[in-house]
Amino acid sequence: YQRRVRGRMKLVLLLSLFLVLVVAQKPNIVFILADDYGWANVGYHRNPPTNEVQTPNIDSLVQEGVELDRHYVFKYCSPSRCAIQSGRNPIHVNVLNIEPINYNPEDPISGFQGVPRNMTGISAKLKSAGYATHMVGKWDAGMATPDHTPKGRGYDTSLHYFHHQNDYWTSKTGSCPGGPPVDLWNTDAPAYNVTPNANCSQSNQNGCKYEDALFQERAIEIIQSHDPSSPLFLFWAPHNVHLPFEVPQEFLVKFSFIDDPRRRFYQAMVNYMDTAIGNVIAALKTKGLYDNTLIVFSADNGGPIYNNGSAGGNNYPLRGGKMSNWEGGIRVNAFVSGGYLPQSSRGTKQEGYITGWDWYATFCALAGVDPTDERAAKAGLPPIDSLNMWPLLSGVTTISPRTEIAIGTAAIFDKQSNTEVNGLISGDWKLLTGPIAQSGWTGPFYPNISTNWESDNSIEHCGATGGCLFNIREDPTEHNNLAEKYPDILAKLHARLKEISATVFSPNRGPVDPTACKVAQTRYNNHWGPFVDIA
Repeated sequence: YQRRVRGRMKLVLLLSLFLVLVVAQKPNIVFILADDYGWANVGYHRNPPTNEVQTPNIDSLVQEGVELDRHYVFKYCSPSRCAIQSGRNPIHVNVLNIEPINYNPEDPISGFQGVPRNMTGISAKLKSAGYATHMVGKWDAGMATPDHTPKGRGYDTSLHYFHHQNDYWTSKTGSCPGGPPVDLWNTDAPAYNVTPNANCSQSNQNGCKYEDALFQERAIEIIQSHDPSSPLFLFWAPHNVHLPFEVPQEFLVKFSFIDDPRRRFYQAMVNYMDTAIGNVIAALKTKGLYDNTLIVFSADNGGPIYNNGSAGGNNYPLRGGKMSNWEGGIRVNAFVSGGYLPQSSRGTKQEGYITGWDWYATFCALAGVDPTDERAAKAGLPPIDSLNMWPLLSGVTTISPRTEIAIGTAAIFDKQSNTEVNGLISGDWKLLTGPIAQSGWTGPFYPNISTNWESDNSIEHCGATGGCLFNIREDPTEHNNLAEKYPDILAKLHARLKEISATVFSPNRGPVDPTACKVAQTRYNNHWGPFVDIA
């Protein structure tokens, strides 16, 4: 009998140890999503190096991690963010960059900006696996109802703003009678306790708090207070380097040698973001979390080169930029790093295709949960498009499971319009159809005082020859249109594009609802927040 008891105790102990090991194998995950970050505005893409681009922390993480050389997202902000949160190609969740105050009362599931209500977010998946989940920074994936907020998507806490952008010093944005409300939200209520001083500005910084400093501090606070008995998921989306041009003065003066003010501000903001990343990494190490942490970094789209360089970005040597489906708009700075990454994978460059929406299935696999979105299926919504990239990143396989990327667009930017598929990457080939703006290339130092290029007026009419066809492995800068040379490949990609187009998701998200302003002013004391289905 005693032997049986001892045997059972040993079995229980072994099972307990096994469970502890299983739990320990779940990594902490820190996802950093930079805003409007140009291909040429990071140090590891500059050869030869230049003192204009100072990103020592990012460069170090790349050297210790895996550079993702073929990482694709949507061509502008909100669709990329919706894709990451939902695990879907934007053509199956959202291709519109409308403000979060649109509302269609006839569609209670999808009649809003951002991710439809009944789609399950990645944070909800990870939370079901025992993760502590936190979100900091730019959201831009929905606001209309409490279900659309980070908390409604499964984040335990958040400190964030809802819109595409706000002021770095006052957090104000939008247009309401009486002036723009503050866009800063703390989990389930306006962030009254950290709302900046309304008198602060780029020219009046004394006693003021820069918005990305607030986000950095919250990220570090989350790390410092985290209970390591459960894994951590931190989604950190800095405001940098999106407009407006605003940055603490001590960073701006570091780049006083740059004569063009647009480039000077942009590079100073890049350096601020890089410094913040270094501080957060240091906090992970101090807490003892780094060795079991996977760090994922991506931009949400290419650098903005439109309006004669007025937004400061540069994607040299790639063609085009934000708002276009050239490589400069959708192929972005990205890498994975951290102590959880196998030693054999560190210091490598991955050329396989990966998309922003592939992190959903990848994180689910690491957490040991099924990525299938059953709630969405019951509501008749599109399934996830996400693929598990961990075998590729960890070196188990050398071939990416992704061989195809559908490239979406909205028929009319910022308007209620049908979702369209106007491009396709398949194997080594890329097809684009229709008129594509920003048809050109910037130099290594763009914008500059001699810049005089309205890139939106430079249009390639890819419908004239049945489409623009590029071998993006041999011609990554898209200089040589091979449509006439390879008609069979062109026809094959067109046929596949037509098949994918039959699957697109195009709900009517409704017009701007004035209720959003009324609720902001009366219920939230001039702060933006949910305005539909609030108790």
